[in-house]
Amino acid sequence: MNPSTINDVQSTFNIIAPIADEAAALFYSKLFEIDPSLKPMFKGDMAAQGKKLMQILGVAVSSLNNLAAIVPAVQDLGRRHVKYGVRPQHYNTVAEAILWMLAQTLGATFTPTIKQSWTEVYAVLADTMIAAGNEA
Repeated sequence: MNPSTINDVQSTFNIIAPIADEAAALFYSKLFEIDPSLKPMFKGDMAAQGKKLMQILGVAVSSLNNLAAIVPAVQDLGRRHVKYGVRPQHYNTVAEAILWMLAQTLGATFTPTIKQSWTEVYAVLADTMIAAGNEA
C-alpha cells in the first residue's frame, strides 16, 4: 500500500468522522438493502453497532502506516465474525455498502482515485479477516 493510498483513505475518513453515526446508519441501511439475509446476524442496538463499526474503522485507518501493528486484531475480528455466521462472500457485500456510503457522505470528494484507494485498503483488511476466519 503506497503513501498516496494511505493519505487518500485517512484524509477522507477524517471528513466522515464527524458524521460517523450518520455514515454508519447509511452503511447498514445499504447493507441490508443489498442482502436482507444479513439482518438477523445483527442483534441489539444498531446505533451502538454503528459506533463500534466506525470506531474499528477509525483505528484501522489511523494505523495504515503501521499495518503490521493491527494485523493480530484484524485476524481476531475475522475469527469472531465466523462465529456470527459471516462467510467470505459477505465481504463483497460489505465492500459494496461501504463504497456506497462513502460516495453518499463524501459527494464530489469521492473521486475514482479515492474509490480505488478505499477498495485497496478494504481488500487488505478483508483478505486478512477471511484468511483468519478460514483457519478458525
